[in-house]
Amino acid sequence: MPDFILRPTAKFLKLGTIAAALVFLGLEIAYFSAWREIESLKFLPLIVPLILLWPLARWLRWRSTKAMISGDRLRYQIGMAARSTRTIQLSKIQDVRVDQGVWQRMFDIGDISLETSGETSRLTIGNVDRPQTVADELLNRSQHSTATGPV
Repeated sequence: MPDFILRPTAKFLKLGTIAAALVFLGLEIAYFSAWREIESLKFLPLIVPLILLWPLARWLRWRSTKAMISGDRLRYQIGMAARSTRTIQLSKIQDVRVDQGVWQRMFDIGDISLETSGETSRLTIGNVDRPQTVADELLNRSQHSTATGPV
């Protein structure tokens, strides 16, 4: 089977970036059209661009998180400079759970939790697009890995 790469959704990232850009533009327009004469706001054009750091930080967090299924293993990586990687054999996956809040259901996004044999903790991958389809794919690959044995 071909490799399967899974990342958190970018839907909320896009909405946050648009919201931050609108706030940025609104404040800049308000300053240059009406607030320029107010002495206490003279540094506003220099401070307002800091609003764009919020979507940048979220983009970096999004870019540094991924799960990859290659062969009979699932590898979950998080981090850019310092990286944490968790590797799970697909044949050991016992349970795949999909959790969706109200907002997540509206956007067809959900959290996928994997439980493996021999471990007490769960691996949760948050905000995944089409979570039920991904959960079914994980279970299918897990069953395929169990049926064919270790590669």
